[in-house]
Amino acid sequence: MKVLFMSNTCLFYVILIKILYGMTKYSMLIFLCLYSVQGQSQKVIPTDNNQINGIDTVVHQSVLPFIKQQSKVGISIGIYNKGEIANYNYGSTQIDKQELPTNRTLYEIGSISKTFMGTLLAKAVKDEKLKMNDDIRLYLEGSYPNLEFKGSPIRLYQLVSHISGLPFFMPDSPNLFKNPNYDSLPFVITRMQQNYSKQQFMNDLHQVKLDTVPGFQFHYSNAGAQLLKYILEKVYNKPFDKILEVNICRPLAMGNTNVIFEKNNTRLLAKGYDEKGNPMPYNPPMLDAAGGIYSNITDMLYYLKFHLNELDEVVALSHMITTGKINGYAVGLNWQEKLNTERKRKIWQSGGTFGFSSYCVLYPDLNIAIVLLTNESDRTAQSELEEVADKIFHKISK
Repeated sequence: MKVLFMSNTCLFYVILIKILYGMTKYSMLIFLCLYSVQGQSQKVIPTDNNQINGIDTVVHQSVLPFIKQQSKVGISIGIYNKGEIANYNYGSTQIDKQELPTNRTLYEIGSISKTFMGTLLAKAVKDEKLKMNDDIRLYLEGSYPNLEFKGSPIRLYQLVSHISGLPFFMPDSPNLFKNPNYDSLPFVITRMQQNYSKQQFMNDLHQVKLDTVPGFQFHYSNAGAQLLKYILEKVYNKPFDKILEVNICRPLAMGNTNVIFEKNNTRLLAKGYDEKGNPMPYNPPMLDAAGGIYSNITDMLYYLKFHLNELDEVVALSHMITTGKINGYAVGLNWQEKLNTERKRKIWQSGGTFGFSSYCVLYPDLNIAIVLLTNESDRTAQSELEEVADKIFHKISK
């Protein structure tokens, strides 16, 4: 493990002490005092990146501005480049104990989970369990006349394209997100969702009021992914975790990816934090399909490698554009898509939970994929992860 010191001054004093006194307990104490006195800029960043080759250096230069921020804790990076795999880890799995992440470290992947829902919908279409354009009410118990607008119903594919018109969150609580207290909001949402049942969800679905024709207006919705989960459970007659296991995790050898917290190896599970370093709760089970999948770099590279193969019918269908245009901004089945500055297709998704941030990107035409998982969440972390991935891509794609 390599340790990087963010201050040449601090490093100079350490070397000087070693020369004059030897690295005794006394000199170590002086070092720790110097580290403390010189302040927050002297962040120590452990890493397994020994910068042996060019890609190692590219990754290091790209990720360092992100991870050296005082709020950041740890990060794992995975790269698939035309058949070659590279993995890197920086920082720690937790604040109160130095433990370098590994390729097996588990993170919440947040809304990248929604791409799994899009993939499962595509798989269900291939399995002839349903049709992409079906009225969702074909798979709901009871009457839901409210889930249409002027005769146009919500279609299945719209649930994973954010064009269904369903609310951001269920139960629909718009006031919760107006001038929120970000210190307490994660705990408020956790309490709301902890005992929120499927029956309550379906009851609240009766109260939804659409204000436009489904399919035309982009409105981000976690509720859409949650509702699709219940529909898939109905057509497969299996609980969601089994559907995920049988259709994605087992075929792709993703043995450490799941939606059940208790199934995680706690020794491998990173702790999540907010930008102030406060420990954050893990996602409540109710949000599993919307953002509650746990995974690691190794498994996520298997998943992204699968999604690079657009000759696969399921992959091609999940990348199908449902709204927008590739020349500007488009949405597939929970994948965001556009042409980058080199006119190559960029397909990506990011995620954020109470204590984790994530980002993954595919370049199918170039056979390149990148994933970044980190155990800190704030309002800019996801966009910063995208910047890191873009820097890496531009270097390795030349």
